[in-house]
Amino acid sequence: MSETSIEWTDATWNPVAGCTIMSAGCTNCYAMRMAARLDAMGMEKYRGLTRKSGGRAKWTGKLYLDEVALTVPASWKQPRTVFVNSMSDLFHPDVPVDFIRRVWNAMGATRRHTYQILTKRPDRMADVLGAAGFEVLPNVWLGTSVEDARVVHRLDELRQVPAAVRFVSFEPLIGSVAGGRLDGIQWAIVGGESGPNARPMDPAWIDEIFDMCNDASAAFFFKQWGGKNKKAAGRAYRGRTWDDMPSVSV
Repeated sequence: MSETSIEWTDATWNPVAGCTIMSAGCTNCYAMRMAARLDAMGMEKYRGLTRKSGGRAKWTGKLYLDEVALTVPASWKQPRTVFVNSMSDLFHPDVPVDFIRRVWNAMGATRRHTYQILTKRPDRMADVLGAAGFEVLPNVWLGTSVEDARVVHRLDELRQVPAAVRFVSFEPLIGSVAGGRLDGIQWAIVGGESGPNARPMDPAWIDEIFDMCNDASAAFFFKQWGGKNKKAAGRAYRGRTWDDMPSVSV
């Protein structure tokens, strides 16, 4: 576990590391760059998870299942909000269902914490969690990432996921998602891409999501404008900061 600067959570927890590029939102993935740095620092967990291609770190598709990490949440005495697998995707096809179940059990045994899981594979999330042996945990929020219209179908797949809270991260937002809807989804995070190769975000795309949130009574969280200097670009949208969170009754 590590503390984090991510605005919508308190900490990160990575029982899995490593991933595979899946869609356009993965192109400049910060986790690939971070994994390469951690590998260079000699951290065994990240060895061989990336390779250099075109001068940039890219996922190799290799995964690391961290058995020791499964015991960590029980050691956190104070309740916290935890982003699960910021360095991977729990529902990557090569993560065994048995290991997902063990992650689930660790979260179920520590209900003082709130866990947030994002995937680019909500179809597998729905299939796995719809099977026997997975209860709907009130302290686990389940979400998907949607970067543009090409993957807006993930919203429909997310609606099939049994969850106490469903959410979507429109980050990096690199295109319009006007064809989507947020019915059955309680929270939307919006953010522009950041870093040296950041792609621009059109304010009109944010407006579309803002209206979708109003139509579906979903909470709206504006994370950042992004760009090469995200701090300078700031977080203000329509003259204010939006840090809305979903209403949860536990």
